[in-house]
Amino acid sequence: MPVFRKRHMRIERKTPEQIEKMRRAGAVVANTLALLREAAVPGVTTADLDTIAERSIRGAGAIPSFKGYHGFPASICASVNDVVVHGIPDETPLRDGDIVSIDCGAILDGWHGDSAITVPIGTVVPEVLELSRVCEQSMWAGIEAAVAGGRLTDISHAVEKSIRSHRLPGGAKYGIVEDYGGHGIGTEMHQDPHVLNYGPGGRGPRLEVGVCLAIEPMVTLGKPDTYTLPDEWTVKTTAGGHAAHWEHSIAITANGPVVLTAP
Repeated sequence: MPVFRKRHMRIERKTPEQIEKMRRAGAVVANTLALLREAAVPGVTTADLDTIAERSIRGAGAIPSFKGYHGFPASICASVNDVVVHGIPDETPLRDGDIVSIDCGAILDGWHGDSAITVPIGTVVPEVLELSRVCEQSMWAGIEAAVAGGRLTDISHAVEKSIRSHRLPGGAKYGIVEDYGGHGIGTEMHQDPHVLNYGPGGRGPRLEVGVCLAIEPMVTLGKPDTYTLPDEWTVKTTAGGHAAHWEHSIAITANGPVVLTAP
C-alpha cells in the first residue's frame, strides 16, 4: 500500500531472524495473491476477491494489514482500470478487457508483508498489457538497485530509468505517479523511508544491510495526475487513462536484495 512521504526519517535495520519472520508474512501475501490471480476472471466482483483474500490470510494464522487501517474497510485494495491505488472492493463485476491492480498485506506474528500485482481480465488490449509489463519491469529494476552501500534514490532512479526506456505508440511517455511511492516496512506497514519512483540517483540515506522496503511503482497511460474520490480512498487518473501497480517487499542483505513476498 503506497504512503505519502514523511519529513523526518528513522530507518530501522532488521536482524536475520526478524527478516525470516517477515519472509513468513510475505509468503502469506504471495500465496493469497496467487489465489486472487486465478480467481480474477470476467463476472467475478472485487468483493468476491476480498472475501477470498481474507479467508486465505486468516486461514494462514495471519491478520489482514489493510482492514481497519485508518478506517479502510477491506482486506485488499482492488483498483480497476483508471483507479491507480486504494480501490475499495465492491459488487461491480469485472469485465472482459479490464485490468485490476490488487494490493494485499498480512501481519504474521507482528510482522508485515505487502505486495501488489496487476491482473488482466479476459482478453486485454496489447497497449494495456504492455503498461503492466513496463510497470512490473520497473519494480524489478528498483529491486536490483537496492544494494548495501548505495543510496536510497538509486532505487528511485532505477525505477524511472526503466520506465523511461519505453514509449507508447507514437512516442508518448508513460506517466509516473508522483504523489505515492514505496516505504519502509516491518512491525508497521508504513515505516521510513519514503521511496520515490523518480529522480536522480546517489542521494538520500545510505542503504544498509537489514533495511526492509516495499518498492512499488505506479504507471499510467498518459498523464499521471490523480484525484481522490469522496470516499477518501480511491485514487483515479485525472485524464481517465489506465494505471498499473506492482509491489514487492524486500530486505537488503550482504548478498543483495531478497524478495520477501515472492511465491
